[in-house]
Amino acid sequence: MVLAANLGFLLWQPATARLAALNSTGFLLEVLSIVPPVMVLMGLLDVWVPRRLVEAHLGPDSGPVGAGVAMLLGTAAAGPLYAAFPVAVSLRKKGARLANIVIFLGTWGAIKIPMILMESSFISLRFALLRLSLTVPCILACGYLMERLLPEHELDGEPGAADA
Repeated sequence: MVLAANLGFLLWQPATARLAALNSTGFLLEVLSIVPPVMVLMGLLDVWVPRRLVEAHLGPDSGPVGAGVAMLLGTAAAGPLYAAFPVAVSLRKKGARLANIVIFLGTWGAIKIPMILMESSFISLRFALLRLSLTVPCILACGYLMERLLPEHELDGEPGAADA
């Protein structure tokens, strides 16, 4: 679809088509450089991390400790947010509760240790701590709200089953 759009732009706006093609190629190369290591990580996670460990720390009975572990995993992660989704799927298959998966994804996207350090140095420590104090409760609320609003049977079905 992107190639077709770029070809359409080529007839209409050649300069825009060239810029779009360069941007598309750059993004494709970035994704291709990240996806293979993520897939290797997924394989290692499946083999090295037992289901009972994930269930104990992130499962239905993990409580507030599970939310804390999910946040720690998210803050320590590196890479773009799209790399977190395969990790989240693997954690879900290993028994992690939905709230903790959403908390993990929210933390990965909004709270990373390097981001907090850069905010502190460029904007101010006060700003970074204020943003953190507002972001953490919102991520926690989203996790628990998502778990409450999304029925369990929709998560465990086949992909696309909820759409039918």
